Amino acid sequence: MPDFTDLVDLASERLGGAVLFANDEFFAPKENLLKPSAPVFVEGKYTGRGKWMDGWESARRRTPGFDWCLVRLGLPGVVRGVVVDTAHFKGNFPESCSLDACSAAADADVGQLLSGETGWAEILPPSPLRGDSRNLFEVTAGARSTHLRLKIYPDGGVARLRVYGRVAPDFERLRRAGGWVDLAAVEHGGLVLATSDEFFGHRHNLIMPGRALDMSDGWETKRRRGPGHDWAVVKLGAPGRVRRVEVDTAHFKGNFPESCSLEACRAEGGGADASYDSLPWRELLPRTRLQAHTRHFYEGDLSESGAVTHLRFNIYPDGGVSRLRVHCELAARE
Repeated sequence: MPDFTDLVDLASERLGGAVLFANDEFFAPKENLLKPSAPVFVEGKYTGRGKWMDGWESARRRTPGFDWCLVRLGLPGVVRGVVVDTAHFKGNFPESCSLDACSAAADADVGQLLSGETGWAEILPPSPLRGDSRNLFEVTAGARSTHLRLKIYPDGGVARLRVYGRVAPDFERLRRAGGWVDLAAVEHGGLVLATSDEFFGHRHNLIMPGRALDMSDGWETKRRRGPGHDWAVVKLGAPGRVRRVEVDTAHFKGNFPESCSLEACRAEGGGADASYDSLPWRELLPRTRLQAHTRHFYEGDLSESGAVTHLRFNIYPDGGVSRLRVHCELAARE
């Protein structure tokens, strides 16, 4: 699977992504495209318009052209790849698809996006699709995007759209606002690069907005049966001086880690191996006991480490953490 699927889904509903408009949604609504759940098929389920489908599906086109929809990304960023999932669409999937992107105001309406003032650029040329499949396409766009236009040729159904890329925050605005910024947060460009294990919960849950909805909405490792401990490496959205850390074990009651620690470093590249051991780590937070279902805050316990770019979050020996917040002073521009 291409590396881009390890990045953040910029169009995710949980990050504010939305399908603003579709030229046709006769058989199934456009909103299904960004649903977080996997597509399902229900045998024998019909609506007044035909077979119920868990996706976006247009009517059969009898005139030249194509169908399309407008997607507002939850977070602006540089798109690196997309997954066009046609799960359960077998005799009714589009022949091909393409993608255009633009950079517009976050509150731009459909009229503004379709006006001549908005400059759209093709980031994925018309590309063939397979039915009932996850169709993966790498994208080499270099510009920051806020909205996408998905075109399907000539018509048909798509179950899900995932848009993977690198978040591109407006750090100049954040500097003008002043104060501390959670540079581990996904909305500020944070990224969990790697973990020792993520058997029960995906690593990106650690840096998602808001508090966890339940235990599935956190990072959780399997039960460790040997020596050692679990860890996650986080790349901050920009260099910063760490001033406050929050470790939230919400919903983890019989499976929270016994303790945790934090290491920090400044490094422009990645480590030489999967555990990032080659980076120049320094202790930021010594090993500290954790409690179940609790928000833990650390300020005076933190060592001064200067402006850093990466953190290694260690948990002992294993378990689950719902959120990690790393509030920093943004480093001066270089």
